[in-house]
Amino acid sequence: MAWCESQSDVYYLIGVARNSRLEQILEPAMDKAKIRHCLTGGVACREFMEVEYQTQKSWSRSRRLLGKAEVLNGNKANPRFVVTNIPPEGIFNEDKRVLVAGEVSSLYEKEYCGRGDAENMIKQMTLDLHADRTSTHWMSSNQMRLWFSTLAYLLLERLQTLGLAGTVLAKVTLGTLRLKLLKVAALVEVSVRRVHVALCSAFPLQEVFRLAVLRVNPQVLETGG
Repeated sequence: MAWCESQSDVYYLIGVARNSRLEQILEPAMDKAKIRHCLTGGVACREFMEVEYQTQKSWSRSRRLLGKAEVLNGNKANPRFVVTNIPPEGIFNEDKRVLVAGEVSSLYEKEYCGRGDAENMIKQMTLDLHADRTSTHWMSSNQMRLWFSTLAYLLLERLQTLGLAGTVLAKVTLGTLRLKLLKVAALVEVSVRRVHVALCSAFPLQEVFRLAVLRVNPQVLETGG
């Protein structure tokens, strides 16, 4: 952090492990979140705060500390803390346009959580779509494998966003999506004019599958597919 602060245009936004001292600082915001949680009938609620904070030994100076006081379903507290050198007014480009907003909620939810979302996407690429299988002896074939994994990710992401919004599969990982929706036993019959695929009548997500097909390709209704 000290190195970043010694530069003119290097910024950081880093998670800080919680401790009893930080949780004590966050208590007023946590109390507000608990009150809102009760008033809204148990809906998860968030409150944010910021203070100038310095550790007793490891930090050379005080820094801008952001705290998230969250109460989840079941009245479970979920405090989180991040430290940053991004000023409250934000970061601007040469045209005086805002590149990064400096508000506490925006920094945490958009920038910090956005970093976590990006990491989860990378995990799905490697674990669910095998983007890390680049073990051949030729760079071109490794690149082709990565392209295939990237294309598969884009297809599944669009299927989930456009076809599965509002369903039980709207927010699952791509690995779960493959397992629950696509890896289904079927009977395939090939004739001169068409390929007919008959899904198992015991498939538990028939309605979800049908809805996804109709959303992605509305012409199915017109052709009687």
